Amino acid sequence: MSPQNKLTDHKILIFDVYGTLADWESGIHNALKPLLERYPASKTWSRQEALTAFGSVESDLQVQYPEMIYSELLAKVHERLEDRLKAQSGVASSENPFLAPGEAEVTSGAGAGSSGSAGAETQAAAASPGSDDEHKAFGASIQNWTIFPDTCAALQRLAKHFKLVVLSNVDRDSFRHTHALLSEGPTRDTITSDIRTYTYPDPNPDRFWHPQEAKGSKSPFTLIVTAQDVGCYKPALGGFRAILEYAKAHPELFGDLELAEGEDVKEKALSVAQSIPHDHVAAKNIGMRSVWIDRQSAVTCNVDPDGPGAKEKWSWKFETLGEMADAVEKELAAST
Repeated sequence: MSPQNKLTDHKILIFDVYGTLADWESGIHNALKPLLERYPASKTWSRQEALTAFGSVESDLQVQYPEMIYSELLAKVHERLEDRLKAQSGVASSENPFLAPGEAEVTSGAGAGSSGSAGAETQAAAASPGSDDEHKAFGASIQNWTIFPDTCAALQRLAKHFKLVVLSNVDRDSFRHTHALLSEGPTRDTITSDIRTYTYPDPNPDRFWHPQEAKGSKSPFTLIVTAQDVGCYKPALGGFRAILEYAKAHPELFGDLELAEGEDVKEKALSVAQSIPHDHVAAKNIGMRSVWIDRQSAVTCNVDPDGPGAKEKWSWKFETLGEMADAVEKELAAST
């Protein structure tokens, strides 16, 4: 922990969402399984191998297409990854990977049902691989990603003491499902509001979204900024810079940041995230302190790209967001 600063010296928490508040890795891995099990090259991959391969393709595409909508980018990742797996498995683009070499594909007629229901299921599966619909379905899987069990209660606790901001590599439409869960509870069974309450307003009267202004909103967030809003994906610094500028320009939204003479907004803001390369490196590069939520289930994004001997990029470290909320409340109790 930083010897000079306390968590409660800060006024703004800038949250990563997927990986920090929601289980990004399980969501991606579960949605990838049908593709991975299709090809010999990936059939025996571990969770870490699968997510590392996914991340390699994703990061390349995010650099190439910084303004692409995230759901569309995910679909493109799925398509590119399948192309790689075909090449690694020796499967030509026109071949059906479900069939053994020389085996004829049954498409209709009496033979179609000769192997019983299992044969029908195989044919149904074989009809969909590589299709645009399959790639798009993967891109739409964001709404199925689950929230970590400690997240929602911790957000509500932290919102009593800080202004909470989302900075996420996601698009506006995809985020609404996650936003509803973060606001009302970790499962769909707990959501009582109309999903439109947590949907980006169109038209939006502001540069970014002020979700607490929506009627009936239970959002803990003062501001939501997506990659779609800023035209770049983290670890690019555009989103961080935009939020800091916005906070300085909107005291009616963020309140008195209690800036000392010569002090910048970034001194009052903390990045709260799981991913070291996406968030902590970026925060350090912009001169911000950060809190590492070191999710113990994570197998990616938890290694410093500068190597094991590199200086830590974060100022505080907790395994859950609940632990961070505990530490904040302990600081506040000690100051009274």
